[in-house]
Amino acid sequence: MIELILRRLGGALMILFGVAAITFVLLYALPADPAVQLAGRSATAQTVANIRHELGLDQPLIVQFIHYLGNLVQGDLGRSYTQKTEVMTLILARLPATLILMVSGILVEVAIGLTLGTVAALNRGGFVDRLVMTVSFVGVSAPQFVVALLLLYVFAATLQWFPMSGFGTFSHVVLPALTLGVLGAGWYARMVRSAMIDVLNQDYVRTARAKGVAERAVILRHAVPNALLPIVAMIGIDIGQFMGGVVVVEAVYGWPGIGQLAWQAIQQVDIPIIMGVTLISSLAIVIGNLVADLVAPLIDPRIRAR
Repeated sequence: MIELILRRLGGALMILFGVAAITFVLLYALPADPAVQLAGRSATAQTVANIRHELGLDQPLIVQFIHYLGNLVQGDLGRSYTQKTEVMTLILARLPATLILMVSGILVEVAIGLTLGTVAALNRGGFVDRLVMTVSFVGVSAPQFVVALLLLYVFAATLQWFPMSGFGTFSHVVLPALTLGVLGAGWYARMVRSAMIDVLNQDYVRTARAKGVAERAVILRHAVPNALLPIVAMIGIDIGQFMGGVVVVEAVYGWPGIGQLAWQAIQQVDIPIIMGVTLISSLAIVIGNLVADLVAPLIDPRIRAR
């Protein structure tokens, strides 16, 4: 187990280095100039040049990247160009809101996806199966802003059950979490359906039924636990995606998370914030996958045996 963790950590460092290098090059290849954005349209060329020198943007790209890596090793993500604040401070201030939304969204999508996938597998080939797969296809295909606006119109504007936007109470998190859950549940439903069909055809399930075990016990005690393995891997991926990829949902609901911070930074060409959010999201994906690798043997004894 220790060898596995060390090997995964080594791979994680290489992945993070690659993400940092690629993101750094792509951001500085953009036609937008952060110095021009800060100086304003009416600024003189000398003013723009002074800002570029102050930010270190007049140095060769490789020198800038080495300097960035040196600070990164010390835990320094740089300072925001526009807000004049440490990027780490800005991210940590937004992190609690993002974590709340991430956990809530994952719980909703897993609950919906596991339920629909199990129902579809138990009715394989029937009307319910086709209906669930159709609904899941619509769910994964629907744009985030469409689902978010529809939920806002029905549950906030019309029924007035939940607030339109904001952060701080349980009622504020319901609609954003439901939006993420509806969009992600389709993937989980398809994955659970496939895994459940495979498990239900295994010998130990047929043996349990032959012994007279109640069908409900067969499903809940034997089939569902053994079909959860792909779900664990998907949750690991979702952790990273939700950390930095829920920009639209946070913007629609006015949710003060990391995604909204990244969107504001993109509009202002605030490279340190964009780099910081990208690296934190990548780190979350790596940690999520590592946790999934460690949890998988606890769920499936066959993996533990190997």
